[in-house]
Amino acid sequence: MATYGSEVFSAYDSVHQFDRKGKTSKTLEEARRTVEVIRETDVIVVGGGPGGIAAAVSAARAGAKTILIERYGHLGGMSTGGLVNIIPNLGSIYGERLIGGFCQELLDRLAARDAASAPEAQYWGKPNAAVVGKYVNANMTHFYVRKNAEGEYITLYTAVIDPEVAKDEINAMVYESGSELLLHTWVTEPIIEDGAVKGVIVESKSGRQALLGKVIIDCSGDGDLLPKTGVETTDYMVPGSRIAQFGWVYWICNVDLAKYDEFVSNEPEAYKRVSEEITKAGGSVFFSRGLLDNQEGVVWVHRLVGSLNQTDIEEMTYIDAKTRTEQVRGWELLKKHMPGFEKSFIMLSSPQLGTSGGRRIIGEYYLTEKDMDTDTPFEDTIAIFADNDRGELSLKYPRTYIPYRSLIPKGIDGLLVACRAFSSDHEFQEFFNLIPHCMCFGQAAGAAAAIAVSDGVSVRDVDFTKLRSELLKHGAILPNI
Repeated sequence: MATYGSEVFSAYDSVHQFDRKGKTSKTLEEARRTVEVIRETDVIVVGGGPGGIAAAVSAARAGAKTILIERYGHLGGMSTGGLVNIIPNLGSIYGERLIGGFCQELLDRLAARDAASAPEAQYWGKPNAAVVGKYVNANMTHFYVRKNAEGEYITLYTAVIDPEVAKDEINAMVYESGSELLLHTWVTEPIIEDGAVKGVIVESKSGRQALLGKVIIDCSGDGDLLPKTGVETTDYMVPGSRIAQFGWVYWICNVDLAKYDEFVSNEPEAYKRVSEEITKAGGSVFFSRGLLDNQEGVVWVHRLVGSLNQTDIEEMTYIDAKTRTEQVRGWELLKKHMPGFEKSFIMLSSPQLGTSGGRRIIGEYYLTEKDMDTDTPFEDTIAIFADNDRGELSLKYPRTYIPYRSLIPKGIDGLLVACRAFSSDHEFQEFFNLIPHCMCFGQAAGAAAAIAVSDGVSVRDVDFTKLRSELLKHGAILPNI
């Protein structure tokens, strides 16, 4: 099982003992039907989360006629709808920025609208007590603070974003790129001909329809297209690990944090009694302080619930209903008992469960734990990730390289995967399937798809020199090979 450095929070929840009730062995045969084809295009991107938005923008900018399909009425996936608005591990423990490209462009655009916040570059990798203290006090140590080789606490380059402004800014980036956008649309299955994915079937309030494309990019997060393609996949997860968790996030606003701090500081015994009372009643006193500069008095509550069945609707229903009850009950207890919360109210709760792990392809290259313990980049490296969470090993190997081949499933043509379903084992996924990582996958897949269409070649045969050039053109950070 993946192990973390001592400074990284890793007390993850045990898995829910899932029991699927009422399951039968019955099947039925669907009637054949004629389906309207509503688009014929170059690139179809399935899913408008972090990977999908980057893929659509990247493909369209590279000249491909592109359409992005999303099941919700907004883009951004976990980073917006899931309220997982923390964009972590953008730089290494040594202060080196490693993720650029689409991810950095989005952060820059949001910062220009006062909708993103991060430590100033001069503090990345530096042991500044005041800056470190800010993030420790906010209960954000897990995302912002590590120890360097000298044992000093330093600050990482991690950002937070305003999810509501981000929804608007992401829309703007997609439309500016020239990509089409189709919201409120659920992709149900791939269209396969002669061993290649040629399009997708969708369902929506407009009915059952089809779209045809030359390259399809699965950015659904869960590899939703994969089961019906017949490609080899794995969904192995270790119980109690980070990726074996659902995330449920909500924000409480109008909190008088000055009054709360005064109570904690001046009346420690009373705070202990109140905390015990809330905990005994089934609540929690743990929260993170909102780090957006224009949102004073806002706190974030991140609830994790262990699960090995994160794509099963019965499990999702159980967890969603359970955590929503816990959310309201937890806030009510804080409001009743904790000084500073008297006039608070729930500001936002995530409309979608935060899925952390699940189905993954067995691709042309399968990333494993050994690929974290090397200084040697791949010849087809499309991203460099900061390895910050493994203690001494992170100090020794601060960079992890991602090959383009890990986005290509074996055994089928016309398909790329640019989400957490990329080709990797549990150990690798545990550290590298977060929001900025998926943006890097998406940017590379989108560019590769456009090149494949332009050159009339399979995604396997994309000229990597061209792909590298396209990525560098738009700010990606790549090794000198």
